[in-house]
Amino acid sequence: MGNRTISPDRTLPSFEEAEGLGPEDSQFVRDLVAVLEKHGNLDRFGLCLLHDHFPVSADEVLVETHDIAARTLRIQVEKAATTGHTRPSQWRFVKTGGDGEEAEGQVCQVILQCTPVSGCPAERNTLS
Repeated sequence: MGNRTISPDRTLPSFEEAEGLGPEDSQFVRDLVAVLEKHGNLDRFGLCLLHDHFPVSADEVLVETHDIAARTLRIQVEKAATTGHTRPSQWRFVKTGGDGEEAEGQVCQVILQCTPVSGCPAERNTLS
């Protein structure tokens, strides 16, 4: 799986087609753990398998809500400009120019947000 790049405008594979972590990724995971630990983020960030279940337009975002009592999660598509008070909770990396300069000032793209109404904190810094 190593050395695969997904541009922000490329369609992700379906869940069935997406390749999860395997033994061949062990050095990558060790390197990532070392970087997270170095920056004090080992208990803050993890990995998720990037995949699509259905298309999401550039002006849309996935929004997660939950019901604590029922112990359920719900994800729905909303217009990014009108989604209300949300906090990004999942990002995907955006390839930089290769010279250390960030592409248009962004190193990550928000792919999932959590609504404060459902219990997620709203007043925190976000990574763009």
